[in-house]
Amino acid sequence: MYPFAELMPPQLLLLSVLVGFGAGIVKGMVGFAMPMIMISAMSLFLPPELALAALIAPTLVTNGMQALRQGGRAAVSTVKRFRVYLIVGGVMLAISAQLVRVLSAEALFLLIGAPVSAFAVLQLSGWKPKIPEKTNGIEALIGGFSGFVGGVSGVWGPPTVAYLTAIDTPKGDSIRVQGVIYGLGALALSGAHLQSGVLNAATLPFSLFMIVPAVAGMMLGGLVHDRIDQQVFRRVTLAVLLVAGLNLVRRAIF
Repeated sequence: MYPFAELMPPQLLLLSVLVGFGAGIVKGMVGFAMPMIMISAMSLFLPPELALAALIAPTLVTNGMQALRQGGRAAVSTVKRFRVYLIVGGVMLAISAQLVRVLSAEALFLLIGAPVSAFAVLQLSGWKPKIPEKTNGIEALIGGFSGFVGGVSGVWGPPTVAYLTAIDTPKGDSIRVQGVIYGLGALALSGAHLQSGVLNAATLPFSLFMIVPAVAGMMLGGLVHDRIDQQVFRRVTLAVLLVAGLNLVRRAIF
């Protein structure tokens, strides 16, 4: 009997590894989308709680790598600059994570699929929101929404990316900021779901195992980062996310 026999048959474990590897490649190339890809794809063949558990450890590790890419001092500076976003988002994440055991599978599919689909449509249409300046009120609002969605789905990238785009964050800074925000969010998510029961004696080893394909994919994605047209690849990625998100909405409704 292989280690995860009680959770899934071997063929589903192989599918999970392939999803984690693919999500890691995208993460290495564009800096985000790992949780969206993993939860959207793995929820097609695994229970939503198990799919959520699977992405927590890989998300924590890969975002830590991304946050520290330019050194610890730069990461600390980012934490100070976006402290309101992080604090409000962390509180909302801890609260909403407890709803995972209460909400039905259909509700979880809708909460995951709707934001992913909306984000993909907006970005594919070329819409880029503009915020004249960084304010605590707007940052708290977007951070709170991001944390709420992240707590129940493990996905908080879409509102974060939209906000960073709206305040014209430079490309290099954006990658680091995403790593710091997602990394601290993943740390909060890990603690919250140890409390909610999503991470337990059965699912935690599986989540830790998924670090291997995710990091391998991220390293490969980093190698090809400068060899492709990122805009074309990002649009293809968004199109795939749109299909996956709409499929989750379909499953929630029908």
